[in-house]
Amino acid sequence: MAAPSRPRRRPGRPVLVAAVLLLWVAVWIPAHGVHTLGLSPADLTPLHRWLNDVNDTIGANRNSSPVFLYFFNEIRAAVDALVTFIQDLISQPSFGRPVPVLGWLGVVAVVAYVSWAVANAKVALLAAGGFVFFGLQGLWQESMDTLALTLAAVAISLLIGIPLGVWAGLSDRFHRLITPVLDFMQTMPTFVYLAPLTLLFLIGPASATIATLIYAVPPAIRLTAHGIRSVPRPAVEATESLGATGRQTLTKVLLPLSKRTIVLGVNQTIMAALSMVTIAALIDAPGLGKTVIKALQTLDVGTAFNAGLAIVVMAIVLDRVTTAASERARPSGPVPRFRRPLAGGLGVVTAVCCYLSYTYVWAAEFPDGPGLGGALSRGADSVTAWAQAELSTVTEGIKDLITYGLLNPFQALLVESPWWLVGAVALALAGVLGGVRAAVVTAVCVGLLIGTGLWQDSMTTLAMTIVATMLVMVLGVVVGVWMGRNRYADRIIRPVLDAGQTMPAFVYLVPFLALFSATRFTAIVAAVVFAAPVAIKIVADGVRGVSATTVEAATAAGSSTWQLITKVQLPMAGASLALAANQGLIYVLSMVVVGGLVGAGALGYDVVAGFSQGQLYGKGLAAGAAIVLLGIMLDRIARTSSPSKTTEGN
Repeated sequence: MAAPSRPRRRPGRPVLVAAVLLLWVAVWIPAHGVHTLGLSPADLTPLHRWLNDVNDTIGANRNSSPVFLYFFNEIRAAVDALVTFIQDLISQPSFGRPVPVLGWLGVVAVVAYVSWAVANAKVALLAAGGFVFFGLQGLWQESMDTLALTLAAVAISLLIGIPLGVWAGLSDRFHRLITPVLDFMQTMPTFVYLAPLTLLFLIGPASATIATLIYAVPPAIRLTAHGIRSVPRPAVEATESLGATGRQTLTKVLLPLSKRTIVLGVNQTIMAALSMVTIAALIDAPGLGKTVIKALQTLDVGTAFNAGLAIVVMAIVLDRVTTAASERARPSGPVPRFRRPLAGGLGVVTAVCCYLSYTYVWAAEFPDGPGLGGALSRGADSVTAWAQAELSTVTEGIKDLITYGLLNPFQALLVESPWWLVGAVALALAGVLGGVRAAVVTAVCVGLLIGTGLWQDSMTTLAMTIVATMLVMVLGVVVGVWMGRNRYADRIIRPVLDAGQTMPAFVYLVPFLALFSATRFTAIVAAVVFAAPVAIKIVADGVRGVSATTVEAATAAGSSTWQLITKVQLPMAGASLALAANQGLIYVLSMVVVGGLVGAGALGYDVVAGFSQGQLYGKGLAAGAAIVLLGIMLDRIARTSSPSKTTEGN
């Protein structure tokens, strides 16, 4: 009797991916340089010209069209009024600007008092010291302008986000409806928000504030909904059994018990707003971001470092205040007896400082200090000159290794391949990694990318994004496994990662501009450092989440440390690795685009050029759409490529 035939092993996804890539290279060798859809940088497609015409038409009818007169212009005027009101409260007096209600002394006193009231004395001292530092840097007015835009955007974001979050927390249907919208908003890189808003609201503080609140509102909605949904069901049922109405259940149980999560949402909203406000300087938003952009465009590392340091200090202060406030939101014991009298006394001192700052020039205008900002700028320039002279061998070696070993070959493979070959490879990889839905989304995105007329720039940006993501994942796995296996390493490294995630994207460009000058590699390194913290933390949490019983069983079976990591912990943390790759891709893409300011070129440069040159506005708008399409395509493939969906042979 014949032996039963053994079932055929189906090739796994790694094998299929490798086969697709090898076939790509094999076809590229004879076909490269053909059907590449290349355009001269000065060329405009019919789509770009049509978008320019739309921009011109809107500009000509802005003050006559009812849609603008009674809707967009009214929104712009209201937001402008809010920003101007806050600026008049706290900004330094200057030509055309009245004496502020709160001079520097009043602002520092109010910040310290509010920080003490919502957090503690240590945080209040940190906040007061941070704001005094702005003045010592010679950047008081720029810092207050940034703070005013941030506060205006956060106020509107919370006014919209918290009610929507409560609704999403109470309604399953609305939660399912709004989740993909929030996913889309958080997938889009920050640059993309700017161009369409200038079309509707012109450049200036209003457009910057609206772009910022759009970027900052998703965390408020998500965390508010999460807080409402995380309230223990027995507490809600007990309240309802006592005859409480829906309003009473919400105000007496759901909101109080989710207070800490909501305050955490406020923290995330503030950090997102501050990050976006600095980038919104590209559309003429006042503040520290404008100083950084001008310095980056002129390669003035010293000035960029001074202003970037102020942004970091503001981010740290706002983060620590709101984080401490979320910790205090936990249920605690009775309020100490001395706190209320102390609050009254400190309130009086704060009121006196506000009066002095309104009445006397010395308390309104920050006095000329010892020139700390100039010293910091000169010091940064000196360090830059030293680094470029003494470390050039090392930095050039690293840059050449990555550029010639990874970036140039991969960029040539993407840019010089026929468009139909890249499309076919993208569809095949999407089908292998993500299935039919991912393949359909990829097909649509590839078609629309061709329609933007920016295929080569899109492929250049994609090459930088993938190379940077590969480096991010190497860091994520190496450092994440170390943190996941060693709690002491976790305790040391995690605060550094937390601090890194508080810094806005612009700040990462400054030190690497000093080390590597203005090149594509500068944007890639900045993107790696920007995206690495989130990938490392996700991998570390995934490795730590592997069952201790499984680890002990593998160890008892004689597995070495290497075998334990590669055969047990990493495979079982596969979902975390996929999530780390997804988040790394999104963070990298947003930073690579920002890198257009320091020589990265491609889509990022197209967007920036669209803001500064009217005839390129349509091309910049199309570049923003191309960035969105790349983000959607990469996000969909990475999100659906969870190891749990792998079909392996036995």
